[in-house]
Amino acid sequence: MSKNEDKEIRKVYNEESRPGDEEKLHSDTLNADKSKGRRLIINKETGKITNAETGEEVSDIQVVTEDGSLGSVSAGGRIILCGANAYEMKYYFNPLFKKIPESIQKELHIISVLFTQEAGGIFTIEFEDDGSITMETTRSEEDITYDEVSAGLLIGEVRRQRQDLFEALQMYYRAMILHEDMSHLLSEDDE
Repeated sequence: MSKNEDKEIRKVYNEESRPGDEEKLHSDTLNADKSKGRRLIINKETGKITNAETGEEVSDIQVVTEDGSLGSVSAGGRIILCGANAYEMKYYFNPLFKKIPESIQKELHIISVLFTQEAGGIFTIEFEDDGSITMETTRSEEDITYDEVSAGLLIGEVRRQRQDLFEALQMYYRAMILHEDMSHLLSEDDE
């Protein structure tokens, strides 16, 4: 991919943010009136989350960790790594994972944006509780051009082509987030 194509993708999906935006977002969140939180209803059978006051379905929940990092959790309870939205033409990378090398962040950005350009809808890459990677694609109810079968096939293609990347991300999650002892992997390589 040329630098010009990469710049175009960044423009389309508004990746470039102004300095201080993230810090302002964190300070606004941390200094928010804690008594004015959202009340959510979780349906245990379907896993759907709805806002108790408005009745609207909630697709993800913003969380603030003890160190002040802001991130997202999907309605299914998985931690969102990144995603792109063809309807709003936006790309999202979860700041909880800002320590992932920049080259991998860029690759995830390209994967997400190209997926939504080809298939449409909303595409997310998420971590399961055990660190495995899940890719999800959804559509707006009004979108009659979205093809679920083609999107599913495209997910399979992305998974096959980027298998090494996803395996590395799984190891990162297990080591850095779950704090698993990964020394057994090093000893297997030595043999």
